[in-house]
Parts: sequence; structure tokens; C-alpha cells
Amino acid sequence: MDLFEYTRKGILEREAPLASRMRPRTLDEVVGQEHIIGPDRLLSRAIRADRIGSLIFYGPPGTGKTTLAQVIANTTHARFVQINATTAGKKDMEEAVQKARDALGMEERRTILFVDEIHRFNKAQQDYLLPFVEDGTLTLIGATTENPYFEVNRALVSRSRIFELKPLGAADLEVLLRRALVDKERGLGNLNVDADDDAIAFLADISNGDARAALNALELGALTTSPGEDGRIRITLDVASECIQRRVLNYDREGDNHYDTISAFIKSMRGSDPDAAVYYLARMLYAGEDVKFIARRIMICAAEDVGNADPQALILAVAASEAVERIGMPESQIILSQAAAYVACAPKSNSACNAIFSAMDSVKNEPTGGIPPYLKDAHYSGAKDLGRGLTYRYPHDYENHYVDQQYLPDELRGRRFYEMSDNGYEKGMRLWLERIGKYPKK
Repeated sequence: MDLFEYTRKGILEREAPLASRMRPRTLDEVVGQEHIIGPDRLLSRAIRADRIGSLIFYGPPGTGKTTLAQVIANTTHARFVQINATTAGKKDMEEAVQKARDALGMEERRTILFVDEIHRFNKAQQDYLLPFVEDGTLTLIGATTENPYFEVNRALVSRSRIFELKPLGAADLEVLLRRALVDKERGLGNLNVDADDDAIAFLADISNGDARAALNALELGALTTSPGEDGRIRITLDVASECIQRRVLNYDREGDNHYDTISAFIKSMRGSDPDAAVYYLARMLYAGEDVKFIARRIMICAAEDVGNADPQALILAVAASEAVERIGMPESQIILSQAAAYVACAPKSNSACNAIFSAMDSVKNEPTGGIPPYLKDAHYSGAKDLGRGLTYRYPHDYENHYVDQQYLPDELRGRRFYEMSDNGYEKGMRLWLERIGKYPKK
């Protein structure tokens, strides 16, 4: 490291955001994640024994993925190399591999390669690392906010132990905030900062488990608030609320949170819980989810889960979809709330959904059979000579506009695909078919 690099590093360390400066250096300084780094947990034992294998840390932003990597870097006797997948190219990886080979051959020293945002590597880049992880040239530690089972090469996943980090609890964040207030080496201890208990509690709650967001908000308050007459800076609840004007919401429109939230939204409508449905709707809207995407999911749920128990649900859902395209936000939230609440409260039946799946399964796996001749088209010259439509009975000529007649192919005669429920409007439909003799009475 030359003089300029040394100077630059010193400046960055002094000027880095509070969250970066307060990053734990040892395992004992880490707060939270007891489920993976508790005293008797595997990862804790492996770090202390310096017996680290390939790992993937997976979790939301600000939960300590990079922190744990840095703790390993400060603990291990192996070489520790860090790259970021958003900026690293093949040349960087080739250089890391070559130096790892040299260290192993000349010094008998292992190399740990930490790849931050590993899901940003494309398949070819991930494939490049695989043989060197497999033969022990590299020990890989990856960090990702995305589900590694979806975004990381399956072969790398199979050779790594995956640790999922959870959002930090409010109590954990309060510990970190209070630690930063008194730390004179890396924190705010030299600024004479006091923070009210309700301000600390607010920042810990509003940050949604993201330590980075909480610490940087605390620093913003300290740096932008004038000292009082006693020379001390006081962070009140009002100051804290100005530093985070919105609740931090971990939501990636292409990642796990996107799929998990829409899944919870649909299951809440299906489960007839309008309160949960509008709550998850609010989370998606707050995070900027595409209203057209939400509207499409409501339409699908109306057909799949409500069906003919309340045919009005699909009509309302379609109308809502058209309305949000014309109106846009913020008014569209009202329309989507109405549609989601209606679908959630409507009686449920998946009979029509099951009917098409059952019929498709029959078409796919069984002989299709011939269409009865009297159902075939008879509107062309020569059709009657072929026997088309000759014995067809027109239902409107009979009482109740119904006549018993076989419509399915002979091979499927008597097969029931649509099993009606006893819910809502569908029950009335079934009773009508029973009354005219189409279905036997229950």
C-alpha cells in the first residue's frame, strides 16, 4: 500500500457513514442473529475455530451479512479477499484465483473469497468459480438479498452452507443505537449527543430491522441538529421522525419480498380475511408495486377461488383492472382496496377451477372419443347426408328449457368434471340442475 492509498483509506474510514464505522469487528460485538451465531451454534463455533467452509449469507439489507464476513476476515488466518459482484468482472476473478493458487502453493495458506451481492453474477461468472471452490483453491463466502436457491448456481449452493439472516429486532437496534452514541472511537461519542428514549425507540421500530438505516438516521440527526445552551445535541422524537420520513420497507420488486407479499395477499383473499388482504395490498402499494400486476392477481383470485359462488367478483375485478389503468395512483389504491376486500369477503368455490384442470387432464391422458353426431355442425350442404344434427333435441322446445340428452362422447358418458359447491350462488345453480333432473339430488 503506497502513501496515497494509505491516506485515502484513512479518509474513508473517518468519513464513512456511521453504519460502516460501527460495523462489528469481532463476534462478541455482533448483535442479533442468535439463531446462527449463538454461543453453541455451528457458525459461531466454526468462526472461533477458524474452520470456515463455503458459506452463503442470505437476508434483507442491514441484517449483518457483510458484517459477518468482516468478522471472519478479522478472525481467520486465511487470506481474505473481497469483491462486489456489481462491479467485478472476469479479470478480477481471474486475479483472485491466481493469487489464491500462489498463496496455497508458496505459503500453504488458504484464501477466503467474499463475494458481496453474489446474485448479481451471471451464470457464466458463477460457473467460473465452481471448480476452484470444488478443489479447495477458494473458500467462497457469498452475500445476497435474494433467495440463493433461485439466484445462485445450484452447484455452488450444493457446496455451500446457507445461513439465513433475519431482520433485527427493535431491542437489537436500540442496543446498536445506544452503543453508537457513546463510542468515541468510531461512533458519536465526541459530538456530545443525547437521544431521548422515545426517539431511540422510534428509530429502532421504524427501521424495520435494518441496522444501516437506523444508524445512518441517528447520524443525520446528530449532524443536522444545533447544540443547545449546554453545548449538547439533543435528538428528540421530532428530530428522529424528520430523519426517517418513511418507514423502511424491504421490498424488491424482482426478489423474494415481491413473491412472498403477493403470495400472502392472494392467500388472505382466498382465506376470506379482508383485513390481511388490504394490509398486504398496502405494503405492495407503499413499496411502489405495479398496480396492473396487483389487479391481474385479483382477477385470477376472483376466478380461481371465488368462481361461481359469486360471479360478480370477477366482474368487479375486471372493472377494477380497467379503472386503475385509466386512473393511476394514488386514487387506484381505493379501487384495488374495494376489489380485494370484495374478493376476500365473497363466498368461495374452486369448483370451476378444478373442473377445467380435471377436463384438461382427461383430454391429455385419455382417448378423446367422438363427438355425438347430433351435436356436430349441420349448417353446410351435405351435412344431413352424413347424419349430422338429425336427432338433436332443441332444449327450448321442452319444459324448463331442458331435455335430457347426452353431450359428452360415449367414452366419457356420465363423467363429472364440474363438482359444484354448496356456497353462494353456486349452490343455487346446483339446486336448479337437481330440480330439472340434470344432477341427482344430494
